[in-house]
Amino acid sequence: MEFHFLESEIGAAYLAFAEALAKTLDMREHETGLHSKRVACHTMVLAKHFTDNREILRQVYWGALLHDIGKIGISDAVLLKQGPLTKNEWLEMQSHSQKGYSILSAIPSMRLAANIVLSHEERYDGTGYPHSLAGEDIVWGARIFAVIDTLDAMISDRPYRKGASFDKSKSEIISQAGIQFDPKVVDIFIAEEPVLRAMVDSKCVDVDLDNSE
Repeated sequence: MEFHFLESEIGAAYLAFAEALAKTLDMREHETGLHSKRVACHTMVLAKHFTDNREILRQVYWGALLHDIGKIGISDAVLLKQGPLTKNEWLEMQSHSQKGYSILSAIPSMRLAANIVLSHEERYDGTGYPHSLAGEDIVWGARIFAVIDTLDAMISDRPYRKGASFDKSKSEIISQAGIQFDPKVVDIFIAEEPVLRAMVDSKCVDVDLDNSE
């Protein structure tokens, strides 16, 4: 997939590096299906309902792409553990969103992306982490990402299970409107279902932000 919103060679190299880093993180978790790039791609479909500002869309893409960058700071013993985590292990795992924020917020051009990384594990009802934010206190890019990340997690095959169908995943997302997810984002997800289905079937397609409706 190629995005057409970076005019300069430096900008293109920046994006390529971010995508390579995301791929490396996926490989560390034995994720071979390019999860991070896939969810970033799908997140853009919903993001365009919130803004047509290319710089903001770029930030949302990077935030979705690098959502798990903080897992660099999580030990293999915890990150790759098969089976339930202990209380202390779970606390370590939860720290990945703050670690990711610390990494990206140090880059001036990544401030919005950093906030998405910080809040991507928050839940609409306030039961998420790290700050138990609720409703629109959660940055909108993170609210969008939460829906897409759940979709990707459900439809993706795992060593221990076959991926769920799009329809089953859609039903689960709808059932969590107002609980885990922003109801407005769920409505947008439903409206964009044909596009998202096509993207899922093609394993992510080209998105041209300059010429999108």
